[in-house]
Parts: sequence; structure tokens; C-alpha cells
Amino acid sequence: MRAMILAAGLGTRLKPFTDHHPKALAMVNGKSLLQRNVEYLMSYDITEIIVNVHHFADQIINTIQENKGWGANITISDETHEVLETGGGLLHAAHYFEDEENWLVMNADILTNLDLHKMIAADAAYTLKAEGDLVATLAVTNRSSSRNLIFNAAGTLCGWKNNSTGEEKWANPLRDPNTALPKAFSGIQIVHATFLKEVQLHGKFSLIDAYLQLAQHYAIHFYDHSDGILLDVGKPESLEKAATLFK
Repeated sequence: MRAMILAAGLGTRLKPFTDHHPKALAMVNGKSLLQRNVEYLMSYDITEIIVNVHHFADQIINTIQENKGWGANITISDETHEVLETGGGLLHAAHYFEDEENWLVMNADILTNLDLHKMIAADAAYTLKAEGDLVATLAVTNRSSSRNLIFNAAGTLCGWKNNSTGEEKWANPLRDPNTALPKAFSGIQIVHATFLKEVQLHGKFSLIDAYLQLAQHYAIHFYDHSDGILLDVGKPESLEKAATLFK
């Protein structure tokens, strides 16, 4: 399986560090977030990785070259002309996955002990039972979040809600709201080739918006890893917490 690490973001929540560096190079106990996630993927035998870059792109490229990819074969997806967000970034790197049935995509500022072998097995099971083509399996937890993905009782994506503003987006509105399963997205997903074939968005767009569009006609499932560790290292205080959890 190949993978993509999304490292092009501006990382505004991690200021002042990101005034001079990309968030992917923020350090936790002597290792950058990028190195930790490359090593995390390699621990599951994923050694072919593409990394998208925009903000201080040269720093990421130089660090990868200086460290020889930490043992992985890393390709760069250049977005220096314009940051394309998560969906646009994946679409820009589509050539890297053209011969793949599915692949893993994760945010650079996520640290986790999610068991990818179990998630990959769950995705394979979903593929077998999907009534239509499977687009993706999304890693989620039951943690408190300002935004939730909404799944139905069958475990397929049907909507999204901003809990702070009340804004909602629906692919397939629920007949009975009591059956809704709100989950917090972990920024990790297994994406299938159906995504690249059927997505109708172009340019700059988020993966969530693309999933909501595709969920009208295709299956998108979740994989719940609430029993593990998931840390969004997007703020300075999160780096401090990460240092206590990831040695």
C-alpha cells in the first residue's frame, strides 16, 4: 500500500513556530512530526510515500533529502504555487496512485497508535459487503470535537455538523435523527480508486466536502479507534502533551 502525508498547510494554530517553519517539522522529543509519521507508516510496511508541500516547502524537501527519507522512498507533490487543501492536494497527486486500488492518506500533524493492520482489514471487509463501490474508510473516535461526521446506523457517512455554529451539510439526511452516529474524524483514511474516478470537485477543496458529495451515491464507512491514542498536534500546548505520550 502507498501513502500520502498532507504537509502543505499553513499551520496557523501553531504560531509562532509556523511563522518560520512548516508545522510538519515541529519537534516532539527530538523527532519532527513528519519523521514520526514516516516511521509510523514504515512500521506497517508502508515505504512508498508522497508528501505534499507548500508552506516553507524547501525546509521539508531539504530535511527529507538530508535524512534520506528516514528509510522510506519519499516523493514530493509540489503545491508551492497554491495550497490546495486536503482534497485538492490528493487530486494533485493522483498520478502517484494511478495503479493502486486503495491507499492511505493522513495529516502530518496527527500522532496516533492506531493499528493500521486492523483498519486495513476492516476496509477490506467493507469492500466485500459494500452495495456499491467503496470510496473510503475514515478513522474516527468518540472524542469531543467542534465538528462531527454523521454516520447512519449502518455505519455509512450521511452528513457533517459544526457543533459550534450549528451548520450542517447532508449527503443523505437521516429519516430518524435518533439513529445518528456522530464521530470525530482523525485525519486518517484509506481512499479507494473510486474517489479519483468519481470526484467532481477541482482546484482547492477539502476531502470532507468531496466525501459528502460522493456519499450521495457511494459507500463511505468509518473505523473507530477510540480505544487508542489520537493527538492533533496543531497547537503549542499539544506539542507539550505529545512529548509525554510519544517518546
